[in-house]
Amino acid sequence: MLRLDVNLFDYTILAIYFALVVGIGVMARRAIATSEDFLLSGRSLPAWVTGLAFISANLGAIEILGMAANGAQYGMATLHFYWIGAVPAMVFLGIVMMPFYYGSRVRTVPEFLLRRFNPATHLFNALSFAAAAVLTAGVNLYALALVVNALIGWPIWVSIMVSAFFVLAYITLGGLSGAIYNEVLQFFVIIAGLIPLVVIGLHNVGGYGGLKDRVSQTELGPEAFSTWGGTNVGNWTNPLGDWIGIVMGLGFVLSFGYWTTNFAEVQRALSAKDLSAARRTPLIGSFPKIFIPALTILPGLIALVLIPNLGQEGSDYTYNDAIPLLMNRFLPNGALGIALAGLLAAFMAGMAANVSSFNTVFTYDIWQTYVVKGRRDTYYLQVGRIVTILGILVGIGTAFIASGYSNIMNYIQLLFSYFNAPLFATFIIAMFWKRTTPWAGFWGLVAGTAGAGVMHFAGYNIAYFYPGGVYDPTHSTINAQMLNFYGAITAFVADAVVTVAVTLVTRPKPVAELAGLVWGVHDPNAPDPDAVPKPVWWASPKLLATASLGIVLVLSIIFL
Repeated sequence: MLRLDVNLFDYTILAIYFALVVGIGVMARRAIATSEDFLLSGRSLPAWVTGLAFISANLGAIEILGMAANGAQYGMATLHFYWIGAVPAMVFLGIVMMPFYYGSRVRTVPEFLLRRFNPATHLFNALSFAAAAVLTAGVNLYALALVVNALIGWPIWVSIMVSAFFVLAYITLGGLSGAIYNEVLQFFVIIAGLIPLVVIGLHNVGGYGGLKDRVSQTELGPEAFSTWGGTNVGNWTNPLGDWIGIVMGLGFVLSFGYWTTNFAEVQRALSAKDLSAARRTPLIGSFPKIFIPALTILPGLIALVLIPNLGQEGSDYTYNDAIPLLMNRFLPNGALGIALAGLLAAFMAGMAANVSSFNTVFTYDIWQTYVVKGRRDTYYLQVGRIVTILGILVGIGTAFIASGYSNIMNYIQLLFSYFNAPLFATFIIAMFWKRTTPWAGFWGLVAGTAGAGVMHFAGYNIAYFYPGGVYDPTHSTINAQMLNFYGAITAFVADAVVTVAVTLVTRPKPVAELAGLVWGVHDPNAPDPDAVPKPVWWASPKLLATASLGIVLVLSIIFL
């Protein structure tokens, strides 16, 4: 069993970190007077805070353990999750979609669907998002429990319970503000913990050149450092599959579905102080996203060549163990404490993002809208606190589901194909086609979700998803990521086809009811963009977007 060699110095660093975490929650509590303060930070935060929180909310177990696991299992092809599978969608959110979200003054993404479609569509999305949020929270909680288990040897179930307590403490105390300010702190702690690991690891394997030579001798081979090699349709050898799955499944459907409709991310931008700050939130977050692969993928590859049989059948260690194993191997006491704090920060940030978005959607979109209507705001503030506890408790249960996956990124992409892919199809059609009808939104979401399920289960019996096209009855060799990409494509197409078909036979909303919700239909009550203070020229959203995409293009060519 993996057991980290920590001492009193490391425990002291962790104690200081946890004291800061809870202290931030206590201080944030003083600013909470309404449910909007608790659930949306009173829409008062500056862009640099929301921007760092935006990316930190994504730096959970999915990013740290999941992408390191992908690096070890798939090599540099994992870069696709960042440069094609994240940054373009983050730019699209900032430039195109945030004016709709922020300008309409909706409090949640499901509330946008209520105004654009009907209660049935709204409730379906609210329930599906709530399910996705607690399932994803369980992933982060399970990963956090793994570290606690490695740290002091507690059983996983005890580690899960203790880990949940700390997240519960600062969210219940400080609400979204407590979560966001902790996410800013956690961002810097994560970076401080991972940089020494990468530097020492690369030095140990002979630098980047030495890493390439040694990885070439593993099962991944020299192709591990090619991002687009082997993506031919019908004859793929790339670990992520063919280019259709990568470009359309990951780069378009999953990426845009996650970054533009996932309320756990959008909520950070909605807490910004004005429209300009809201638009810059994902754009600011895109810059660290570009370079985070150096802190996630590289450790995975380093672990692959230094840890015998990592991730192989019969091994004591899964791909998810890559970073903890390197920490134990390379970092001296003190540095190990900082790195552990970084890991714990990442997992708490990821879980807090999902729990804080869950309590907002449940309070506003389910409880206030359909269960108990018309009560005073203080009542819904109290409901928000209670639902936070409920979200943590359900997350504890879903953590045990995540424990059944050796690569948690495969599990996460599966969830996204069910919950985010159909939603993006509904959004993108309805936002640019005002003829889209209320019931088209509902049946499109139902069809898309069903399509993802059909593809997921049918794909295990399709030889194309196995290396070399050779069907494996045990399913152990199936390319799970590729199947998830095609599942997302299927969900998107099913949703789009049904949305269009139902639109053609049902009655649309009057154009007057679509003000501010559809491209080209102006809302006269929306905030005047000209009245919002303009940022300095170097903080212009268009300039930030151009710079971000330009850097991605250059790096993509270098690592072709």
